[in-house]
Amino acid sequence: MALLHNVCSAPLARAVRSRSISIPLRTVSLPSPPRVSQSQLDSRILLGMSEQELQQVARDFGQQSYRGKQLHHLLYKTKAKEIQDFSHLPQAFRSDLQEAGWRVGRSPIHRAVAAADDTIKILIKLEDNRLVETVGIPVEDNKGSYRLTACVSSQVGCPLRCSFCATGKGGFSRNLQRHEIVEQVLAIEELFKHRVTNVVFMGMGEPMLNLKAVLEAHRCLNKDVQIGQRMITISTVGVPNTIKKLASHKLQSTLAVSLHAPNQKLRETIVPSAKSYPLHALMKDCKDYFLETGRRVSFEYTLLAGVNDGVENAVELAELLHAWGRGYHVNLIPFNPIEGSEYRRPYKKAVYSFSLP
Repeated sequence: MALLHNVCSAPLARAVRSRSISIPLRTVSLPSPPRVSQSQLDSRILLGMSEQELQQVARDFGQQSYRGKQLHHLLYKTKAKEIQDFSHLPQAFRSDLQEAGWRVGRSPIHRAVAAADDTIKILIKLEDNRLVETVGIPVEDNKGSYRLTACVSSQVGCPLRCSFCATGKGGFSRNLQRHEIVEQVLAIEELFKHRVTNVVFMGMGEPMLNLKAVLEAHRCLNKDVQIGQRMITISTVGVPNTIKKLASHKLQSTLAVSLHAPNQKLRETIVPSAKSYPLHALMKDCKDYFLETGRRVSFEYTLLAGVNDGVENAVELAELLHAWGRGYHVNLIPFNPIEGSEYRRPYKKAVYSFSLP
């Protein structure tokens, strides 16, 4: 049996850390986006609300509760982008919503580029003119089954500055709100004209540093957009005390931990934030997460040529994981070079050797 098994498939490898993906192949034609004024930044947002919350909004405007159900259908089934598109609602109700500052909360797509394998990377232009990235990864197996994964961002930029990550080099701007996460999935569905089946929080940012909005978006994607919890993955490089907090919610989603090194010293050179979260503490939290949720943790390991891709690193990684239990899953991800990076992509032979017994 191989030391490191369950190596990730190409689609998930492409999805992981979309900030490093480069797809400069062809530009997807997009309609001209409506202009959004700066004064709308603090408006009330419908997207991300539950059916119960939308019913309360309707009641607050003197409408019957079933109008809230209609709002829910328009947001998550019809996927209307503007309140004036709510054709099933009385004009007076629509006008009242707009006059009170309510809006859907969908942002325009700034740019989209597609690869030869039909993967599409898009930039969404937020109300404050910041750009956030999301990736759609379509996969069709030899049995004709189709899967569409949305790799979503949780922050504009990232404060953790992992040494191999393009997003970290660009700095950090702010956390995303729940609707700004949910709308990424809807934008992927719009471009592909197909329902998203899987969501991975592996785009820009560290999800655990925006856990409140991530959990709110997770609830919406699960309950309202109706993507199964087991089809959702939340990735983290490791933030103290947050894995315990996530475990308390007992989600059936997958927790993916970006490990990237089999020991503390090497990990600190790749992931500077590891200095405040020792490897033994991280592994203990992962073990406790499994015991509390019954969901095994997936470990992401980006292979960097000559840095962490040696056979000795593989042996040390296997020993580390076995020491903390046998319910592990490892995704090996060959580094995708980015401009200005000191790291190189490992040779195929090195990747193969790393996964051998």
